[in-house]
Amino acid sequence: MAQSTLDSMPGASTGTVVVTEPLNFWGGKRVKPREEKNAEPVFEPATGRVLCQMVPCGAEEVDEAIQSAYAAYQKWSKMAGMERARVMLEAARIIRERREKIAKLEVINNGKSITEALVDIDIAWQSIEYYAGLAGTLAGQHIQLPGGAFAYTRREPLGVCVGIGAWNYPFQIASWKSAPALACGNAMVFKPSPMTPVTAVILAEIYKEAGVPDGLFCVVQGGAETGSLLCHHPKVAKVSFTGSVPTGKKVMEMSAKSVKQVTLELGGKSPLIIFKDCELENAVKGALMANFLTQGEVCCNGTRVFVQREIMPQFLEEVVKRTKAIPVGDPLLESTRMGALISKPHLEKVLGFVSQGARVLCGGDPFVPSDPKLKGGYFMSPCVLGTDDMTCVKEEIFGPVMSVLPFDTEEEVIQRANNTTFGLASGVFTRDISRAHRVAENLEAGTCFINNYNISPVEVPFGGYKMSGFGRENGQVTIEYYSQLKTVVVEMGDVESLF
Repeated sequence: MAQSTLDSMPGASTGTVVVTEPLNFWGGKRVKPREEKNAEPVFEPATGRVLCQMVPCGAEEVDEAIQSAYAAYQKWSKMAGMERARVMLEAARIIRERREKIAKLEVINNGKSITEALVDIDIAWQSIEYYAGLAGTLAGQHIQLPGGAFAYTRREPLGVCVGIGAWNYPFQIASWKSAPALACGNAMVFKPSPMTPVTAVILAEIYKEAGVPDGLFCVVQGGAETGSLLCHHPKVAKVSFTGSVPTGKKVMEMSAKSVKQVTLELGGKSPLIIFKDCELENAVKGALMANFLTQGEVCCNGTRVFVQREIMPQFLEEVVKRTKAIPVGDPLLESTRMGALISKPHLEKVLGFVSQGARVLCGGDPFVPSDPKLKGGYFMSPCVLGTDDMTCVKEEIFGPVMSVLPFDTEEEVIQRANNTTFGLASGVFTRDISRAHRVAENLEAGTCFINNYNISPVEVPFGGYKMSGFGRENGQVTIEYYSQLKTVVVEMGDVESLF
């Protein structure tokens, strides 16, 4: 079944794909929009041409999807964890089998390089496989009480969970959110970003093919209004959101009205600290990985690169040289290392940050590839800034822009690194093992990479401090965010009453 949209992918090239199938999915099938009047064009970032039309779901459609999910949840939650695991493992197998096709479609919709997209799809099936492994291990606790009485706890699902995804990792985020939800016995209604609507429905078809009950993973399309309908719906037990801080605040506020559980994975302006005793080659590679994956459109990117003053000249020389050499162009070519930004308005916003007076060491210009079919694409040359410009250093740019800042002492750089409202990620390069752990302890961020950056194994929790959000994705701990604990107390003797 999931082959439908993917059938044309093996021979597809940039600028050739048009998606005409319905993008909503509930009740075990794709669902046509009831009305076409509010359709919004979805653009292929590499060409600027229209890829498909996204029609937002209204109140009746959202309710249909949630009712479908609730019916599936009632069946799925009664299955043993091992039964759920078998179905999830089959879904992971299907994704592995079709990874190249899914990755191609992801590239066409998102603009990132095919090399990266293949990694994203691998992380997606690994996440589903990982939580399948945990599904059969969910257990409570037995507590012995006086007089032969006892208590036990049950880890139970929440019900219908809502996932709201971002446009930078469309298929991966849908998998990250759905895998722990399904492992715990929940159903999920997922709303992709309106800019990247085409691959979440592929995941829905794969789950269906693997054997989940019809409606267990539903996809509804839309923007803020559809998201609001999901957050307010009385049958929704939890909302997991990935996106911007302002939208995250609104999601939290709407969900609070009916006391829904919330996980927020929001923005970042993460520090990467490079000490003079580092292995410079690794530090340079780490800084490039911390800034230029997915055209810099990554929330945990280490965009504030603090370099100890003694090695600043060598670091800048090397990082600028390698940044200039990054191949930008057709994201479906294996030789490409940087594709197109998500949209024309976003490209203009990122270029606007660069033009605000910061010292540009390289890049930061609109880029026009030589291939004629890419003339309308949203490309820019990757950029390195040598700056203390307040805007570029404080605000999340979400583009291929690295700010390099000198520092002198450990105490100073920790203070500067923490001087932000964000706290998603951080990094440190040093050969001094004591310093590495000391700095990691003192950085106010949900993740700290030591002598590496931007690796995201599914076994490791990911999430933020401060205004970067709360809750975690990935790792064992996420089970706690998709389940609830019930205590059962059993009396084996007579009741002792005061009355």
